[in-house]
Amino acid sequence: MDYKKTNAPTNTVTRNMVALSSDTGNIYETVCIIAKRANQIAVEMKTDLEKKLQEFASCNDNLEEVFENREQIEISRYYEKLPKPVLIATQEYIEGKVYYKNPEKEKSAIE
Repeated sequence: MDYKKTNAPTNTVTRNMVALSSDTGNIYETVCIIAKRANQIAVEMKTDLEKKLQEFASCNDNLEEVFENREQIEISRYYEKLPKPVLIATQEYIEGKVYYKNPEKEKSAIE
């Protein structure tokens, strides 16, 4: 999923925990699924941001002079305005776009 085109809210929203955990039957398992997906999104966002900022990096190692590039500031502001990874992951989970499996449940179902 492209985190730039998500319809996740930019601020926190109160959720119905019973409805949120209806798929797994366990709220803690649901939170774990959302947290793992949020970590994946956060890593993806961080690598994208670093890649874009590296284009503007200067080779100067002078600590006294800090060059502020207008493009760097605009890119940083854009990423700051995006929804947080947890909100994106929660929205993906609600929409059914997150694939997950529990090996323990699968093992007990086989036996």
